[in-house]
This record gives sequence, C-alpha cells and structure tokens, in this order.
Amino acid sequence: MITVFGGQTSRSIRVVWLLEEMGLPYRVRQVDMLSDVPDTEFLAANPANYIPVLVDGDVTMVESIAILQYLMGRYGPTPLAPAPDDPGFPAYLQFLHLGEAGLATLLMTPVVARFMAPESERDNWSARQGLAWAEKRMRLVRAQLARAPYMAGEAFTAADISVTYALEFGRRQACLDLGEAETAYLDRTLGREAYKRAYARSHEGVAA
Repeated sequence: MITVFGGQTSRSIRVVWLLEEMGLPYRVRQVDMLSDVPDTEFLAANPANYIPVLVDGDVTMVESIAILQYLMGRYGPTPLAPAPDDPGFPAYLQFLHLGEAGLATLLMTPVVARFMAPESERDNWSARQGLAWAEKRMRLVRAQLARAPYMAGEAFTAADISVTYALEFGRRQACLDLGEAETAYLDRTLGREAYKRAYARSHEGVAA
C-alpha cells in the first residue's frame, strides 16, 4: 500500500490528487508540522522534516514533483504524462517544474516571512523579490492560458496538478493577483472529481 505523509493544505495534495486521477490505492498519514512532539515514524522516512513523503514498498521519496514523476513512470503509462513525441510534451515538462521551482518555492519566502519573521522583517527584500520573481513567471502561465485551456494544451496533465497547487496557494495567501483566465483555469482544475476526492482524503482525521 502506498503511504503519503502530508498535511491538509500542503504540497502533499499534489501527490494525493495524482493518485486519485490514476486510481491507485493509497493511505494518507497526517503529519502535524507545528507539533512540539517529534513524529518518529515521519522523521524516519524524511529526516529533513518536510512533507510530502511517499513510501511505496522499499521506495521512500520526497519532493512533490519527483514523486509525481515516479508514480507516473512506475504505474503508467497515463495520459497525465504526455509521451516525448506528443506535441504537448515540451509545455508539459516546462510547467510541471515551473509550478514548483518557478512559483510555489518563490512564494514561500514572503508567506513564511509574513507569519514567522519579526514584524520589522516581514516586508524584507527577499520577500518582495520572491513575489516579483513569481509574478514574472506568471506571465508564462497567462500566455499559455491565452493559447490553450491547460498547461500542455487541450488535455489535463500532471503539469496542471503542479501549477494549480501554486496558484491556489498564492490565492489563498493573498500574494498572487489572479485574473479572469487564471480564475477560470482553477475552476476547471479544482472542479475535477479526482481533486475533490483528494481534498477529502487529505482532510480525513483532521479536527474541524
């Protein structure tokens, strides 16, 4: 049984969403990243102390995009990962990684600064620059949405799972200004039944 260590609003939603799209059996193991009590099972899986973590038999992996690629490669083929000879493959690959490296990671600095830094340091150079760099990369997302409904073209792929997490994170934290095209895009992706199931599974056992 595949196990996903994660939290309800973390990057683990990418992994759970993909598992739902692919129809693979799995369980979610909730991790409270704010707890003062060490989670020994989780820390044994990832001593670096961050989520998500995937455990699949003898395989243990971290990094959400790497996990997506592993699952699609191990349990595919799947239309969520276009083949290299598919015309949408270059865009798929670009946005699969841009969703994390070019958007979500850059947004972490201003968001974490807002909640954890001393008040005098919350609006610091790094926080402002992270937002500025993320906004530049949003131009690529907007340009793609002007051409097609999804990041790889006409069909939903894992690149949309990657980018959707970043846009929803930015919207939830009020650090990305989304226009009509981006909002409509999120309506399409977050409206998928697999996402709804993934959201519900990611919140199982969490107190209201």
